[in-house]
Parts: sequence; structure tokens; C-alpha cells
Amino acid sequence: MINFSDIQATLMPNFQGGEGITAAQMFVDDKNKIMRITLAPGSSIGMHCHETSSEVIYVLEGVGTAILDGVEEKVNAGECHYCPKGHTHSFINKGKKDLVFFAVVPQQ
Repeated sequence: MINFSDIQATLMPNFQGGEGITAAQMFVDDKNKIMRITLAPGSSIGMHCHETSSEVIYVLEGVGTAILDGVEEKVNAGECHYCPKGHTHSFINKGKKDLVFFAVVPQQ
């Protein structure tokens, strides 16, 4: 079991060239990186390419905007964003409340 309440958040300013602060509670082993991430209003994860693995993002709270290969999509709580291996994406909080989500990145 992974209890994210017991994992201290790592604060990452301008993560991947984005805006604001990304707060990530991370569990990492040799198979996966599993993260509970909070983006404050106005914060974003910059555009980046998943060259060696995919990423799955499941939104827990708030409303986000994902940009996948140049196509913008709105993502709400209870919805999932998928970035396949070899594709480029960004994740943005344009809302007035925190955007909280789980992200899973398989490790190669």
C-alpha cells in the first residue's frame, strides 16, 4: 500500500519549464513512478516529450487543461489523461482551485 499522507511533498518550481510550483508526493521503484501532484491556480507542467515511457494522469480534484501533441483538452475530476510513449504533453491549472491528480510513469 502507498500512503501519500506519509510522503512529504517535493516542491518543484517551473517544472519542465512550466509556471508556478508543482508539489509532488512521489513513490518510485524499479517499475513505476507514482505521484500525487498538486498544481496551484495558475501553475503548469511545461511541454515535454515522453521518449521512453507513457504517462497516465487521473484527476482527483479541480479542472485542468492538457495539451497533447498540440491539441488542447479539458480534464475534470474523475477523468483520465493519457500521454503515449513518444508523444508530447503539458498540464495546466487555469482554474481558481488546486488541481490535484495522480500520475503514473512506468520506469524502463
